Amino acid sequence: MARPIWKGSINFGLVNIPIQLETAVREKSVSFHLLSKDGSCRLRRKLVCPDTGEEVDFGDTARGIEVGKDEYVLLDEHELEQIRPEKGRAIAIEQFVELSEIDPIYFDRVYFITPADGSARPYKLLFEAMKESRKLGLARFVMRGRQNLAALRVMGEGMVLHTMHYSDEVLSLDDVLPGTLTKAKLPEKEIAVARQLIQAMTGPLDLAAYKDDYREEVEKLIERKRSGRKTVIAADDHEEEPPPPTINLMEALKRSLNSKPSRGNGRLAHPRRKSA
Repeated sequence: MARPIWKGSINFGLVNIPIQLETAVREKSVSFHLLSKDGSCRLRRKLVCPDTGEEVDFGDTARGIEVGKDEYVLLDEHELEQIRPEKGRAIAIEQFVELSEIDPIYFDRVYFITPADGSARPYKLLFEAMKESRKLGLARFVMRGRQNLAALRVMGEGMVLHTMHYSDEVLSLDDVLPGTLTKAKLPEKEIAVARQLIQAMTGPLDLAAYKDDYREEVEKLIERKRSGRKTVIAADDHEEEPPPPTINLMEALKRSLNSKPSRGNGRLAHPRRKSA
């Protein structure tokens, strides 16, 4: 069993609930190392001054923020330590809100909240109260030297914690889409057909059916090469495909309906993938 990544407590009014945070997501990807051409040597990066070409030891470096062209403000570790958030072991719930009030764009990482030894009863008390009220708790806590905004919510028979982006970190969609939709006019017929298409493509959710095709193909390629089998890469016989011809929007919607799209097959089109 994996070790908890954080131990502390949830403060719910005057109730103190000892808890642990456990990893909820393990992202999967294929990581490559930079090697010499023949693969005999793993290469290392060095800190080098671009002006003199001199290599600099990490211990002789300083932290700085660029405030203008080639102008930096230096900050030392002692100064940063003075203003670093106070280390604590409390997740202090400050208010409860409806889940629908928080757009998913604010959510960052997610962790399972598990009761520490002897705290099952107070943990269940908060769980049952939140489950019945269908509310989400907003809290703040310190982890890894950073003060985090967090959302606590019920999930299944337990609770999870989402670290969140602060409001000034989330950009406004209005800044990148200023007035675009108000200028676009749509006939009711097109909207009706689009609704039909959505209905035709609606089916039971099965997230397990969606796979990272590229990662799986890379893992298969690595295994073939590791076992000494020959790999054959099919030649790409055509240039980059030209963009599809522009057609009438209503015609495109009707063609989509007539094609009877499959529901939730979990496979995204990968037109460039070749068999090895």
